[in-house]
Amino acid sequence: MNAPTHYDTIIIGAGMSGLAAGIRLAYYEKRVCILDRHTMPGGLNSFYRLDGRDFDVGLHAMTNYVSKDVRSAPLNKLLRQLRLKHEDFQLCPQRQSDVRFPGVTLRFTNDFAVFEADVCEKFPQQADAFRKLVAHIMAFNELDLNAKPLSARAVLKEFLSDALLTDMLLCPLMYYGSANVDDMEFGQFVIMFKSIFREGFARPRVGVRQIVSTLLKKYKACKGELRMGRGVKRLVVRSDCVTSVELDSGEVLTADTILSSAGSAETERLCSDVTTPAQIANADAKAGQMTFMESISVLDRQPESFGYSGTITFFNNSERFDYRPAEDFADPRSGVICCPNNFLYDEPLKEGIVRVTSIANYAKWTSLSQAEYLAKKREWYERCVAEAVKFVPDFRPYVTYIDTFTPRTIEKFTHHLNGAVYGAPGKIKDGRTRLSNLFICGTDQGFLGIIGAMLSGISMANLHVLQRSAKGGEA
Repeated sequence: MNAPTHYDTIIIGAGMSGLAAGIRLAYYEKRVCILDRHTMPGGLNSFYRLDGRDFDVGLHAMTNYVSKDVRSAPLNKLLRQLRLKHEDFQLCPQRQSDVRFPGVTLRFTNDFAVFEADVCEKFPQQADAFRKLVAHIMAFNELDLNAKPLSARAVLKEFLSDALLTDMLLCPLMYYGSANVDDMEFGQFVIMFKSIFREGFARPRVGVRQIVSTLLKKYKACKGELRMGRGVKRLVVRSDCVTSVELDSGEVLTADTILSSAGSAETERLCSDVTTPAQIANADAKAGQMTFMESISVLDRQPESFGYSGTITFFNNSERFDYRPAEDFADPRSGVICCPNNFLYDEPLKEGIVRVTSIANYAKWTSLSQAEYLAKKREWYERCVAEAVKFVPDFRPYVTYIDTFTPRTIEKFTHHLNGAVYGAPGKIKDGRTRLSNLFICGTDQGFLGIIGAMLSGISMANLHVLQRSAKGGEA
């Protein structure tokens, strides 16, 4: 019998963090293999083709956008680590986005001064407090892997006395990164505040596939091995480490180190020593609950032709902002409206597109028969869009094509428990698990957004593989 194929590192998941980690390790001539159960790379941020059209899933906009001369910014640090050029992602900045609550709108662009001025104009009695909060945010070390978690709401309360302003700051940051119900860990809040408000939004003209294809090309050029359609069935545990990796196909692989971007609870479930109902329940209890549905409406004209020029709108239409699993199939009272046409491209996109994202309920969507499921998708598309057009020009007369994905879709293509988009509330900042050679990267490590995911993969590869190798295997 042939010995199992051995690697320096096996990476579970061909998403942003897995690909970035793979590139980083392959640069240093590590023998690396990335495994993914699906045939399309990208993980939570991927793309698909349906009825002759290409659609993004996950990416509305890439956060952390800065010009290439801002060397200390996360985007440019990332590019240096991956040996990529600023031009490789072909990023086009946003026009203007906003946060809309009843009676108040806060505008923001990729120039923080615009947002700061609008906050101070709309909330003049909070102006000094807001500036002090910003100073605190800029001084905070959100990259400290040993920092204890703090409640963002509790920290904001130390600075701001206006509950509406607090909710308006939290709304976009939660929608784009919080796994916590009705709150956000403050380090995560800082990451998202800097990446959305201090830096900003951009999008490749062709969407997320530009980023994925760039990473794939670089990884393959570095001689990394990629196995799509090769799911991990089991991590065989002996004593305090993973001794082998069993694939769904029955093939067995071995590696010195395993990096998993599958999620902390999902990775724990793969371990061969997690077998009893109590152990499985303990793993599942750590999983996140926040999941979403999203509709994509294709239009027969450019949105700007009927007065729609904004890039992204975060909205809330109730007295207070609730960020928790929906009681019904979705909660249309708040959401995100993204118009991919309204970035600063050299030439317009071929068709108009509007995406509407709403908080959803995993259990309700996964309890339906196929016929019921299709009917509910149409019903909740109409309900969520009806609420969205209270905040942007009504695009419904121009819709020619619709696609909708739900928590059921998210679970199918990511295998995240509960269809949780942002993973577990408890992040593992240093990536360490109870097993000496198994580490977490990606969503459950704690860096957020596409740039954050890639930086997570790089950071964990540096910390747990390259630095350990340099120290002769010492952690």
